[in-house]
Amino acid sequence: MFILLEHPWQRLWLLLLLALWAILLFGGFIFGSSAEEGRRMPRLTRLSSSAVLVLAGWSFLLFTREQQVFVYALLIALGMSFGFLGDLFIAGIFMDSGSKIGGIASFALGHICYITAISWLLRFSFNGLTIAALLVWWLIAIAGWYFIVYRGAAVTRLHWLVLPYALLLSTTAGAATALALQDPAFWPLVLGAALFLLSDMILGGKWFNNLQLPLIHDIIWLTYGPGQMLIVYSIAIAATV
Repeated sequence: MFILLEHPWQRLWLLLLLALWAILLFGGFIFGSSAEEGRRMPRLTRLSSSAVLVLAGWSFLLFTREQQVFVYALLIALGMSFGFLGDLFIAGIFMDSGSKIGGIASFALGHICYITAISWLLRFSFNGLTIAALLVWWLIAIAGWYFIVYRGAAVTRLHWLVLPYALLLSTTAGAATALALQDPAFWPLVLGAALFLLSDMILGGKWFNNLQLPLIHDIIWLTYGPGQMLIVYSIAIAATV
């Protein structure tokens, strides 16, 4: 997986970060007992797991600075950093009640970085296969938005704001699918983008349509966290192609 990294310690470092991320995320769920309703994970472990992925992204950038994959690594590291900023907004680090708009804006910027990174690997060549993949994912996003966020809700402007945001996230999944159809090694990237989209659909349902699921906040993190991890560690795949 890390075949093009120059030194063995670099591979070990990235594997250790991966292990630490898993311990924080899944350990926080298994052993956590948060006082917040709808979750077991403490805020510290879930935010720390996200911070570890930021560190992993910038570590990849440092380790590949003299390789062709540097541009992809830079954009993915930036995207993950915006994602972490979104986590901080939603967790209420900047204001007691949290900020939905701050979180959505940060995640949107992150996905613009992800889309640009994948498009760079595609050499910005959008053929019929790419367009078909995008159309499929856009339809999935529209359907998910309608049934999870919009249908049955007391509709406000924020409900309509979520639609273009969902389409943006699904563009990441569509571009990743187009890439994976060219090189099957990138299917984990597709899964990562799909998990991110699913996570935010559930979050949108919770915020805007009173969606109720047992431990819903943990479900959001158990889809979001692995999704972000697969996107960040796709740098290792990109380094080998």
